Amino acid sequence: MLLKQLGVVKDIVESAGMAISYAYDDLVFIDHNAFLLQFTAHNNELLIHINSEADEPKVQATITRLKTDASARKMIFRDGSYYSLSQGDNENINLEFV
Repeated sequence: MLLKQLGVVKDIVESAGMAISYAYDDLVFIDHNAFLLQFTAHNNELLIHINSEADEPKVQATITRLKTDASARKMIFRDGSYYSLSQGDNENINLEFV
């Protein structure tokens, strides 16, 4: 059985000066929406997906720090893809990976 290490991920995110705003299934949303994290089939691995509207050069420094902090905690943060968010019906948000 795969156990998602959300507590460890929370520690890593907070050590970089950020917070988790929402976790749903295998996705972890960060409070500023420049990127999100996704658990993979491997217990200690997550993908970092960058918001297509984010200023990628500014985000890369934070991603580098996350990867370093993750490695120190025996976790692996890998580059993922890009995503976009849009307003859906009512209070729903549409998430599309591009």
